[in-house]
Amino acid sequence: MADAFLSHVSDTLSLIKAEGLCKTERMITSPQGGEITVGGRQVINLCANNYLGLADHPALIEAAKNAMEPKGFGMASVRFICGTQDIHRELEQRLAKFLGKDDSILFAACFDANGGLFEPLLGPEDAIISDSLNHASIIDGVRLCKAKRYRYMNNDMNDLEAWLKQAREDGARHIMIATDGVFSMDGYLANLPRIRELADKYDAVVMVDDCHATGFMGPRGAGTPDHFGVDVDILTGTLGKALGGAIGGYIAGPQPVIDLLRQRARPYLFSNSLPPSIVAAGLEAIRLVEEGDMLRKQLFGNAKYWRAGLERLGFDLLPGEHPIIPVMLGEAQLAQDMAARLFDEGVYVSGFFFPVVPRGQARIRTQMNAALTRDELDRALAAFGKVGKALGVI
Repeated sequence: MADAFLSHVSDTLSLIKAEGLCKTERMITSPQGGEITVGGRQVINLCANNYLGLADHPALIEAAKNAMEPKGFGMASVRFICGTQDIHRELEQRLAKFLGKDDSILFAACFDANGGLFEPLLGPEDAIISDSLNHASIIDGVRLCKAKRYRYMNNDMNDLEAWLKQAREDGARHIMIATDGVFSMDGYLANLPRIRELADKYDAVVMVDDCHATGFMGPRGAGTPDHFGVDVDILTGTLGKALGGAIGGYIAGPQPVIDLLRQRARPYLFSNSLPPSIVAAGLEAIRLVEEGDMLRKQLFGNAKYWRAGLERLGFDLLPGEHPIIPVMLGEAQLAQDMAARLFDEGVYVSGFFFPVVPRGQARIRTQMNAALTRDELDRALAAFGKVGKALGVI
């Protein structure tokens, strides 16, 4: 390999480190849970997407084990060649029913689902209007599409309407509004009722990435549309967060949309099928979610308790009702220092900083889950108070 190329890569890494933006990974030697083992120590985990605490649930583990003997370890193929089993269709139909859609289609991850969504459905004559804080997977998926691109300020409905008018004036054949259901860095919910109104007014399609809502938002746990009581046209989501925390994504929507995606979505056509064990566990996760009123009650009870405790300590929090509760710190190095000191106190969190969030908006994103006990939350609050005072944050 050329020395000049490796030197360039090394210089880039050095700059990342010098700016305090280097991300590190700690090795976990236990299952995911409310407490995990890292480096031989038990620590309270406040930064996983394990909202319902299902990542180590015995029923999911058992379902995955039981699927491997009759169904095998992996499919060794893409779906349309010889990679579709009966349980793949069972999970797709079960997801569709749970989400109130005609059908759904599985992907290796929601990043792939969002990456494969737009290009088959929209062309140069069409337009996509995307929220400015949408997930990177939506941004990348839009880039792969030839439709005209517009971006509205986060959750700003006046700005969205202005771009809808502009797209119509520009002669767009079809318009799709793309938004996260929950903006993962902030815990803010998209204003789906108003988005639906504007979409109907301007004859637009609404697409929602509901990764940080499926399984626990809304009275049935069916996500942000369930929470608001509104209908959206296309939903994308994941099995990798509340639904067991493994891997796997999906798109749910009208039958013609799903049928066309099976013919044209490139990540679907050119990636291996999900392993049978993951599919079986996904089916079990949906069953648990459908019976999961107590899990959702525990989750939101923990979120309310945690937010109130941080507010009493004097931390700067973003407002909201979601189990994502960001502690705002400003500078990247401060976020990293606080995360490191909290780990020394037995609390596992991660600092978030540029390019994951804008410069000057570094934070520690705490996340609640149903597996956390009040004792664990009290110990974590004590650690936050100690470290926050030591660093001059509170």
